[in-house]
Amino acid sequence: MNIDEVVQKYVPRSKQTRLLVLTSLEWMLVAAGVMVLSLTLPSVIATFDAGTAAQGTMASAVFFGMLIGALSSGMISDYMGRKWTNVFLMVVAGFFSGLTAMSANPFQFTLFRFLSGLGYGGLLPVVNAYLTEFTAIKIRGIYLTLQEASWALGSIAVGLFTILTLDNLGWRWSYGFLMFWSLPLLVITILLPESPKFAFFRRGKAALERILKSNVKEEIEAKPRVRIPIGALFTKRFLSRTVMIWISWFSVSFVYYGLFVWAPRIFETKGLTAASSLRYTFFMLVMQLPGYLLATLMIETVGRKKSLGVFFIGTGISALIMAAVATQTMLTVASVLISLFCMGTWAMVYAYTPELYPTEMRALGNGTSGVMARISGITAPYVTAFLMAATGNIFLIMSLMAILCAVSAAFVFRFGIETKGTAIE
Repeated sequence: MNIDEVVQKYVPRSKQTRLLVLTSLEWMLVAAGVMVLSLTLPSVIATFDAGTAAQGTMASAVFFGMLIGALSSGMISDYMGRKWTNVFLMVVAGFFSGLTAMSANPFQFTLFRFLSGLGYGGLLPVVNAYLTEFTAIKIRGIYLTLQEASWALGSIAVGLFTILTLDNLGWRWSYGFLMFWSLPLLVITILLPESPKFAFFRRGKAALERILKSNVKEEIEAKPRVRIPIGALFTKRFLSRTVMIWISWFSVSFVYYGLFVWAPRIFETKGLTAASSLRYTFFMLVMQLPGYLLATLMIETVGRKKSLGVFFIGTGISALIMAAVATQTMLTVASVLISLFCMGTWAMVYAYTPELYPTEMRALGNGTSGVMARISGITAPYVTAFLMAATGNIFLIMSLMAILCAVSAAFVFRFGIETKGTAIE
C-alpha cells in the first residue's frame, strides 16, 4: 500500500474537510495581507508624500519578501516539517503586519512590508503542500481549488474592512487588522498535526500511526530518504513540466498583480473618480469568487490540463476587452470576465503544481514555482506604473498580459500532463 492509499483509508473525510477549513483561514490571511495594498496604496502615498520611485518600491516590497519566503520555505519545511514551518511563518507575517501599521516614513513602510512578505510568501507553498498530503486522491483537486478559492474571501474581507474604515480611521487600521487576524490562526496552527506523508518519510510508520491515531496493519511502500537538490527539477523527467508550470505562475501573477495593485489608477484612466475607482476595485475582488468556483467545477470534470489552458485563453481575451472598452457598462463586464478567468487560472495552477512532483520534492517544486510568481509580482507593479506614466492608457499593459496568457496556454497544451485521478508519489 502506498502512502496515498493509507491517507485515503485512515484519514476520515470529516478530518480532511476540517483541515481544508483551517488551512483556508490561513490562505485568507495571506490574501488579505497582499491585497490590502490595492486599496490602501493611494492613501499611503498621500500620507508620506512619496515620489514616483518610492511608490514603485513601496508597491513591490511585499513581493520581494514573498520571493525570498517562497524560495526558502519549501526547503525548510522539507527539513523541519510542514507544521512548525507554518507556525514560524505565521508569527513573521502577523508581527510585521502590525509594525507596518505603525510606519513613520516610506522606508519603514517598505521594510515592514518586505518582512511581512517573508511570512506571506512562505506560507503559500507550505500550506498548499500540507493540505495536499492530508487529502485523498478522489477529492484532492477539489479541495486544493477550494483552498485557493478562499483567497477571494480574504481579499473581500480586507477590502470591506478598508472601505468601511479608510475615510474615518485611515489606512493604518487595515494593517493592524491583519495582525489581530493572525493571532487566533497562530493558536490553530500550533494545534494542527504534522503532515502524515512527511511524518512517514522522515520518521517511519510509528510516527505516521501517531498522526493518524490508528494502527496501520498494511505494509507501506517506503522510499529512501535522499536530499533533493534544486537541479532535480530540471532532470529529463521533470524539465518540461517545470518550465511549463513556471511560465504559468509567472504569467498569471503578472496579470493579477499588474492589474490589482494599480486597479484604482487603471480605472481612473477610464474616466472614473477616485471614489468610484475604489468601489470598482472592491467589486473586482468580489468577482474573484465565481472564478474559483468555476475552476472547482471544471478541475475534476474536464481535468487539470485542458481547464488551465482554457482559462489562460479566457484571461488573455478578457485583458484585451478591458483595454478596448469605453463605457462604464462594458468596463463592468470586462472587470467581471478578467476577475473570473484570472482567479480561475490561479486556482488551477495551485491545485496542479503539487501534483507534478513526488512527496520528497513537492514543497521544493511548490516553493520554486512560487518564486516565479513572486518575481512576476515584483516586476508587474513597476511595469504597469511605467507604461501608465508613459502612455496614459492601459492598452500596452493589457496587450502584454494577453501575450503572456497566450504563451502560457500554448505551453500547457504542449507540455502539461493530466494528473486527474492519479496517485501522487
